[in-house]
Amino acid sequence: MPIAAVPEYLGKDFSQASPGLRFGMYLPLWGTNQRSKELLWSTHDIAYEVRGQQQQEREVKKENKVAALQQACALSAADKHIGKAMFQRQNQIFDHMPPAQGLRLHATAVAPFTTGLGNEHPLENGFAFLNPYGLPYLAGSGVKGVLRTAAKELASGQWDSQEWQHAEDPRHEVHNTQGQRLFDASDLDVLFGSEALDGENHLRGVLSFWDVIPQIEGNSLMVEIMTPHQSHYYQGKDVAGSTNPHDSGSPNPISFLTVPPKSQFAFHVVCDSARLAHLAPDLAHKDRWKALLTEAFEHAFAWLGFGAKTSVGYGAMDRDTKAEAKLANAQAQAQAAAEQANKMARLSDNARQVETFVQTCQQKLVAMGANGKKDKPNTELHAKARALSKAALEGADWTAEEKRAAAEALGEWLPQVVEVDMKDERKKLKLAVLRGEA
Repeated sequence: MPIAAVPEYLGKDFSQASPGLRFGMYLPLWGTNQRSKELLWSTHDIAYEVRGQQQQEREVKKENKVAALQQACALSAADKHIGKAMFQRQNQIFDHMPPAQGLRLHATAVAPFTTGLGNEHPLENGFAFLNPYGLPYLAGSGVKGVLRTAAKELASGQWDSQEWQHAEDPRHEVHNTQGQRLFDASDLDVLFGSEALDGENHLRGVLSFWDVIPQIEGNSLMVEIMTPHQSHYYQGKDVAGSTNPHDSGSPNPISFLTVPPKSQFAFHVVCDSARLAHLAPDLAHKDRWKALLTEAFEHAFAWLGFGAKTSVGYGAMDRDTKAEAKLANAQAQAQAAAEQANKMARLSDNARQVETFVQTCQQKLVAMGANGKKDKPNTELHAKARALSKAALEGADWTAEEKRAAAEALGEWLPQVVEVDMKDERKKLKLAVLRGEA
């Protein structure tokens, strides 16, 4: 049974540690010799079994890499909560920015996603975990690299693109602080930046790309396995007298972590709109840069992928327009609620009572839905209507305008939500008196 190389006082149960810690510091990769109980720095345990025709006891090595990685894959309830909280925090920060400065796109992974395989790790393949949370992430620099590649492909003319035509033509003049013309920049240079080969005239791009926090599908990461059959050829080793690829090579299964398909990704891009308007006014006009970047994202989703091993299909995604629409709807509702709260705050106490009654009736009308089933007389809404009428009739501080507003609200909304005879109800609620007609 493999164990982690940690002090005894930490115990042996690391189930509540983050995946990043379980993949790194707490990964159980010290094998054991079952006979001597000694620890082995090896990805195998040594067992002893009786085998063969002679029924002799033999030493048997049992691989433990996959089992160790599977232990590191599990996501606890705390991990899921932290990942969701980080995602919400990004959205809240983004929502407080001016609309012209930001672009947000949602995507769903249609293939496993992996990143950070080049990070150092005892199993040769690392993984990118965001410290100190220990959760998977895609660095913003990686997003920028993929988007720049997508933009260059679209600008090359080999793909059908109206937005990116001539995007590599140097047509924007760049000046220094004294107003002297330095060089010309293309749309690609303005958006993503450029670094001159002569070491001078660098240009910082106007776009910033945030790190992406995947909302992982299910409660676990996944373990994938790749098996190079010609590893001696790739490493330049001599096997059977040849370094060329041949069938004498020994396959070597290599395990690595991935984020499962159907996981959700949100990409946030922030634009320095002031610099963009100065460098390339046509890209700033009507937020044209957003159209360019959206097309680049969609090209990357379909043809390039994000993260590592994209050449064999990892990191492929589909744009999730439903998630974008859902978020936009939630934002519209939140904005409407804020506007309503501001409106209520500006009203007098009496006008606020009238508005509260109207809102209650509107909510009831929505809840009624298609069946149109109204409340029975003498129920809660009917009681609120009577209370409003009594307050307006008996309140010494009610103005004539506020009384008329109460009468209009009662006459319009009460028959829509309560089964009442309005001819009789007008007399009981004394709507004519409230209007000043009697």
